[in-house]
Amino acid sequence: MHIAIWQILVLTVLAGWMIIDQLTLVLIGNYPLLVGLVAGIIMGDIKTGLAVGGTLQLMVLGVGTYGGASVPDFMTGAIVGTAFAVASGKGLSFAIGLAVPVGLLMVQLDVLARFTNTYFQHRVDSKIAEGDVPGVSRNILYGSIPWSLSRAIPVFIMLTLGNSVIQIILKDMPKWLTSGLSVAGGVLPVVGIAILLRYLPTKQYVNYLIIGFVLAAYIKVPMLGIALVGLAMAIAYYKNNEKLNEQKLATATNSNSDGVSDDDDDEYED
Repeated sequence: MHIAIWQILVLTVLAGWMIIDQLTLVLIGNYPLLVGLVAGIIMGDIKTGLAVGGTLQLMVLGVGTYGGASVPDFMTGAIVGTAFAVASGKGLSFAIGLAVPVGLLMVQLDVLARFTNTYFQHRVDSKIAEGDVPGVSRNILYGSIPWSLSRAIPVFIMLTLGNSVIQIILKDMPKWLTSGLSVAGGVLPVVGIAILLRYLPTKQYVNYLIIGFVLAAYIKVPMLGIALVGLAMAIAYYKNNEKLNEQKLATATNSNSDGVSDDDDDEYED
């Protein structure tokens, strides 16, 4: 079975829309399971699409791009894996073996898309300085183009030229390019975390930040463990604040009651 031209075009549009959805509406863009389902519908094999998407979904549980981190894009992997699994008839193992290198390749292209997008962000800054509100809106929309093309173009090439192109790209990509993108990908999370800390009340809760850093850096506690410790601290903080608020309310009520009683006593004395 060959992939029809209309299927290639629809899957390419799906790949281009998927990242925009991931950044805006979040209908299916964050879930390989749903992306695989849609790809399976397009390819005429829902069962394979669900199997590929569900397997990849298990691989991304607990993985997120918080703080600007670039992670393997198994949503794109679900599209390509489902398409070639259905077209070749080789089943789930072949699809997963194909989807994983696709997801790894997309890490590099994701970093490239982020840097390309900065051009439009600088234009937004200049339009804000000029007071050009329509220009700001246009350039924000233009900024989605690099994101979309970073997914749509690779998917179109892979579906058109076949499986071998993926291995060729991974093997023959210049080392200076992959090294540079890897360094940039390592810097982006740091910048993202710094931005988040800038807008969070870090100074007020620096003790919790230190505890989390010690758990992660020195004790090597997994992320789930750190999250559970943070949840426990949040619950304790909430309960302590609740008690303090109740005490303040009780104190204020007693003060008002005492004030009313004093006034009443003065009236009776008069």
